[in-house]
Amino acid sequence: MRKIVVAILALWAALSCTSTLRDGEYTLTVLSTNDVHGTWFDSTYVGNGIRRSLFAVNHYVDSVRAADGAGNVLLIDVGDCLQGDNAAYYYNYVDTVSRHLFPRLVGYMQYDAVVAGNHDIETGHGVYDRVAAQLDKEGVPFLGGNVVRTDGKGSYFPLYKVFKKAGLKVAVLGYENASIKSWLGESVWSGMDFIPIVDVVQKDVDYVRAKEKPDVVIAAMHSATGKGDGSVLEAEGMDVFNKVKGVDWVLCAHDHVPFVESRDTCAFINSGSHCRFLGHGKMKIKVEGGKVVSKTFVTDLIPVKAEKADPVMREAFRKEFLTVKDFTLKDVGVLTDDIVTRESYAGQSAYTNVLHMLNLSCGIADISMAAPLTFNKTVKAGPLVFNDLFTIYPFENQLYVITMTGEEIRRYLEASYDRWICAPNPHVIKMRSGDNPRTGERRWSFAGTSYNFDSAAGINYDVDVTKPFGSRIIIKSMADGSPFCLDKTYNVAMTSYRANGGGGLLEEAGVEEDESRIVARLPEIRNILYDYLMTNGTLAPYSFGSILGSWQFVPEAARKQVAADLKLLFP
Repeated sequence: MRKIVVAILALWAALSCTSTLRDGEYTLTVLSTNDVHGTWFDSTYVGNGIRRSLFAVNHYVDSVRAADGAGNVLLIDVGDCLQGDNAAYYYNYVDTVSRHLFPRLVGYMQYDAVVAGNHDIETGHGVYDRVAAQLDKEGVPFLGGNVVRTDGKGSYFPLYKVFKKAGLKVAVLGYENASIKSWLGESVWSGMDFIPIVDVVQKDVDYVRAKEKPDVVIAAMHSATGKGDGSVLEAEGMDVFNKVKGVDWVLCAHDHVPFVESRDTCAFINSGSHCRFLGHGKMKIKVEGGKVVSKTFVTDLIPVKAEKADPVMREAFRKEFLTVKDFTLKDVGVLTDDIVTRESYAGQSAYTNVLHMLNLSCGIADISMAAPLTFNKTVKAGPLVFNDLFTIYPFENQLYVITMTGEEIRRYLEASYDRWICAPNPHVIKMRSGDNPRTGERRWSFAGTSYNFDSAAGINYDVDVTKPFGSRIIIKSMADGSPFCLDKTYNVAMTSYRANGGGGLLEEAGVEEDESRIVARLPEIRNILYDYLMTNGTLAPYSFGSILGSWQFVPEAARKQVAADLKLLFP
């Protein structure tokens, strides 16, 4: 996948302004990564599998620097770098004494700036404060100017840094996703508030331009591309691109969807995720008579190949890789039955049984809500290693227990399944055929995001796909056969992401955010799984029926159609 958009001899908005630059042409290269999610090493840890990684990204960065001149290249990461892989987990929570590996990788690759992402904040103060301090020692700022301190002492992270590149003075402003408080519990972001980017970015750009007088301004924001209509707080990229004056580049992230665009006075890059692409752009400035007479932009995405991993960089960090590999391959227990995560989209499955069991293991919840968080992987029956726990539970979500009435539970499930299914004509699963926006592959895909396909446990219920939205969920009883009452209040276990409003299901169910609803905030769910294995030794997904209850799609013909749909989705 490659998209190149060139704006030839585009006049800048400040065309008539006098420049401090000497007459001539200047060319700046901008490279970006985002949502790397811990894919630092090129190995999958198990067997001889390889994957795209920062090692491979470094090959392409070095190639661009060799071609364009290192002093003409700016390299920026736009967030979500500290979560999602064994290596990140190890250096976040296991080895907390050594220098964190991520700042060392950043220093090796000579990044110029890193932006804080929501999953970076998810790791907690102990991790991101430590990383920010170590990045600072590498001379690399951890940016997030819209993250303000609640003690009134300004921003928690730096707003910007100025660089001298290609003979130009370049100011890079960084912003965090403004929706964090809707996803994460206060314990991980205590002392902070998150201001919508569009509320502050114009003022910030004007301030930096007045104070620093840069030739180029870059707004790097861990926010999704969005539609530019101001409707989605977590997707402010096009809002800034369309409205903010004085910005030359907008770098975005978060949605994992690669996208580039160029206009007369500004260019836009979102490189996707997981080192699949390296965002790449060039900006040429022409100065005549002491004035900027034109700016031109080229934007594209460089596909990253796993086999291009830099062998010198691999060797430089071989000791750290072997340390992480040894840690993640240690035995943690035994799995009695295969876990195939895609089976969760067809009904009750071994995978969601485990997720619901972990939720209900807290002992104070009546009902569990959980969605499949790993899209399409298999964990084979037999010995489990720590690496398998990342497949079963890839995120750092805490377990929360909140109160909901029976009617709110019913409406919640209606909202969830409405994202998942439709009337059977011709499909039951809501799906579409076309280019996958994240991978560029032409295939069938879910119309919605599967990590919002919550099912319930602790009750027995049917999902009647022949019924319209609002009347599909038929809750027959609690798991033990006792009555389920719409007017009764229940303790419901779910992830901290969901309990704080993530995915919008609580809002759709009419459940208002209220601190008094929260019964308990418990440890991270992967840690609960680890503790369970340390205590029990064996994980048997089909042994929890007495507490989980059951659910299914009805009528029977619907289950057959779902099976056919999944063959298209997972050929």
